[in-house]
Amino acid sequence: MTITKASALPTEQRPNHSKHRSSRLPGPPWYTAAGNTLRFLRHALDFSQEMRNRYGDVVSVPTLMGRLTLVFHPDGVRRVLQENHLNYNKNIPDYRILSLVLGNGLLTNDGESWLQQRRLMQPAFHRDRVAAFGTLITEATTAWLNQLETAQAIGSGRPLDIPQEMSRLTLSIVCKALFGADLPAEALERVSRALTTANHLLSEAFYLPGILSLPTPQRHRLREARGELHAVVDTIIQQRRALGEQRGRGDLLAMLLDARDAETGVGMSDQQLRDEILTLLLAGHETTANTLSWTLYLLAQHPDIAANLQSEYRRVLQGRPPRMDDLPHLSLTRMVIEESMRLYPPAWALGRRALAEDEIGGHTIPKGAYVLVFQYVTHRHPDFWERPDAFDPERFAAERATGRHRYAYFPFGGGPRLCIGNQFALIEARLILATFLSRYQLLLSPTAHVIPEPLVTLRPRGSLLMTAHSTTDGAVYSGGKGASQ
Repeated sequence: MTITKASALPTEQRPNHSKHRSSRLPGPPWYTAAGNTLRFLRHALDFSQEMRNRYGDVVSVPTLMGRLTLVFHPDGVRRVLQENHLNYNKNIPDYRILSLVLGNGLLTNDGESWLQQRRLMQPAFHRDRVAAFGTLITEATTAWLNQLETAQAIGSGRPLDIPQEMSRLTLSIVCKALFGADLPAEALERVSRALTTANHLLSEAFYLPGILSLPTPQRHRLREARGELHAVVDTIIQQRRALGEQRGRGDLLAMLLDARDAETGVGMSDQQLRDEILTLLLAGHETTANTLSWTLYLLAQHPDIAANLQSEYRRVLQGRPPRMDDLPHLSLTRMVIEESMRLYPPAWALGRRALAEDEIGGHTIPKGAYVLVFQYVTHRHPDFWERPDAFDPERFAAERATGRHRYAYFPFGGGPRLCIGNQFALIEARLILATFLSRYQLLLSPTAHVIPEPLVTLRPRGSLLMTAHSTTDGAVYSGGKGASQ
């Protein structure tokens, strides 16, 4: 890939070199629709990167699902998500498909209904309330490590399936944050299995939308998964409502049960509560689990950075578990996680529908256009990132990040629909990483062949096997050159 150095000027001050609006968007010809659909289905990340390299920052791609408008430049991302966000709604197949499981929660909701729901939920995610979950996160991670040690699944040289373990841990944390207590093991397993099934089926349906509207085996499996989730969540809501004033106020469900609209005084219905809880369950554990999996994978390939992290933990933590007030001093931990989310953003693309004609990058975006912005590609845009494919956490140091375009990096989206749980996710990832890596270092299996799998979220395909070694047993990081692409 040819790397073009960015201008010395902040992006917002750069001149727009497009002198005339183009009514015809660049992109492959119409007769490539079938091939484009197959390539999106099989190699969405590589294909979208190829479209930017070949056609530029705004590309129209014909597919069997209709024409897709891909936007890669941060200016265009800002236009869609912030400057003209009212012109771009969520009336696209992606969110209609997601709503089959998540209902009308914040992720899939739109318009005035979304705004009202966001206002109801916002107080539950105030920074101070999120910070109160710090001890919960550290204690849950310590308990998880102790369980693995007791079962001799860690510290023994036996490989761990990192995505599976991270998913198990983050699901237990989000359940405790939501419900104030651990779910029974049987219920936790049902939720985990149903969420995994739904993730794969929904991803298939993005490319074959009719597969879930017909009496197919996929639709039957999705209904079973949805039924499992509804049964668990509905039971918890009914039990908590029955407690009335005795239900407590420390967890997210209690806050949502108590939430009232400032104008009407009306709270959430059981159905809306269920939809919001399902959204938080999926988004709240899946994204963080993927971020941690990719972070541990990248650290295993970069032993020098992993060793620097160990030095940070020895200096700041001095052998004890991390606390919330340690986070400002764990600067390398923050930069490592942010760089991991740059290379492997949990949400790898976002879609919108244009309500009216617009202009992006000197090109006309027609009314009704299905617009996609790609974190995965924009995070590698060579005009904004030097050595874009390299793992370099120091690029998030304050002095190097100054002047960077706000939308060159947007792992949690942006504008009014910025992810409501972004602070919780960042706190959770940093505390888990510090708790884990202050006690253990991870080595990548030499036979590992790691490939990103763009489902609803971006996760490693199949297993990602690593072995954990105590930081005091003399083990050292190796380069662990498992293959990747």
